[in-house]
Amino acid sequence: MKEVTIVGAGLVGSLWAVYLSKAGYKVSIYERRPDIRKAEISAGKSINLALSDRGWKALKGAGVDHLIREIAIPMPGRIMHNLEGKLTYQAYGKEGQAINSVSRGGVNARMMDIAEKVGGATMYYDMKCTGADLKEGICHFEHTITGEKKTVSSDLIFACDGAFSAVRYNAMQKIDRFNYSQNYIEDGYREILLPANDDGSYKLEKNALHIWPRGRFMLIALPNEDGSFTCTLFMPFDGENSFSKLTSKEAVNDFFQTTFPDFYAMMPNIAEAWEDHPLSSLAITRCYPWHHGKCALMGDAAHATVPFYGQGMNAGFEDCTVMWELMQKHNEDWDKVFAEYSEQRKPDGDGLQDLSLHNYHVMRDYVADPKFLLQKKIEARFSEKHPEKWLPLYSMTTFSEIRYSVAWKEGQRQQKIMDEVMAMDNIEERWDSQVVEDAILSRLSHTASA
Repeated sequence: MKEVTIVGAGLVGSLWAVYLSKAGYKVSIYERRPDIRKAEISAGKSINLALSDRGWKALKGAGVDHLIREIAIPMPGRIMHNLEGKLTYQAYGKEGQAINSVSRGGVNARMMDIAEKVGGATMYYDMKCTGADLKEGICHFEHTITGEKKTVSSDLIFACDGAFSAVRYNAMQKIDRFNYSQNYIEDGYREILLPANDDGSYKLEKNALHIWPRGRFMLIALPNEDGSFTCTLFMPFDGENSFSKLTSKEAVNDFFQTTFPDFYAMMPNIAEAWEDHPLSSLAITRCYPWHHGKCALMGDAAHATVPFYGQGMNAGFEDCTVMWELMQKHNEDWDKVFAEYSEQRKPDGDGLQDLSLHNYHVMRDYVADPKFLLQKKIEARFSEKHPEKWLPLYSMTTFSEIRYSVAWKEGQRQQKIMDEVMAMDNIEERWDSQVVEDAILSRLSHTASA
């Protein structure tokens, strides 16, 4: 029986263990952290995740989607909160389409259960990867508490150990012609847990993603199973409205009272809870190739992105779908599998990172803009009438299997067309007219799809 080492017991590593076990591999997973299932997992421990179609496909392919649906909360749309507390609802897609809120800690614990019970994987905790010989399939580990060292030899290694991958850092980044870049964006984030009401009910509409867009910064909230919401404030580290200004309880109080008054009314003790979660940074990591010798990078280790399209987990799960399909295609000839995986998947990693940065500006700057909302209405109407000619960018990314790289290129083409349409005279009055529909059709026929 072929033996596999997976480094990282996160979401991708746990799911990939199930796929490998289906193919008859013996899987061992090494995780730097302690077993999170033995710790108290706070719902607001880290940004909630939005599970959508690509993720569901991968879970279904492993036969475990039903085990995750039990802890997922559907969100068919987003609710914007303006300064006066007025609410505006936007559906994400068509009737019946929704993204799903899952707490990172909760879904990670469930995936680890699945890796052990369904995938038969053996898990080792508190094991830090200190180096690897990727040609020979050898990993070196050190126990973080006892200092005991262990060398593990296996047929294949999968580095699923996140944005700051130890395998990538200790082994791949030392290889000639391995390309690597890490870019932090100007903004950071801090989490806030909005508790349930005393009777356990939700303080906000449960089945929606809530956004307080304020131009250069924003607050979002996603529901948890226990009636609470995991809220995240995204804001620059420095500048006029920034985390550097929120260094006292008085400053935090004033900021929330002035900027998010309806949120402050629900959580007047915000200043007390402000430091319950750390201020964290956000980075995009790009590298290539995604394989070397007997090892491949999967998930954030290959293509860490910022969270503004809610696709980080979905992209990591889609890596499993792609790798599995290539296993079948090449009859488990791993040299061929890895080579095509790197070549095929790299443009999609880049595409998702471009999409994620783009959607940050959409969420932050445009979701409350009447012109933007009108454009979305025009796109939705046109797409309904001509589904074969137009799928909105959000739907391409979230509710389809269209490659991220293709979605990004097509989205840019569509935006150029919409820029021209939105510049038409009296567009507000005749947005749903035949003239506008014909204008889009005409422009589509004159622009070849990328």
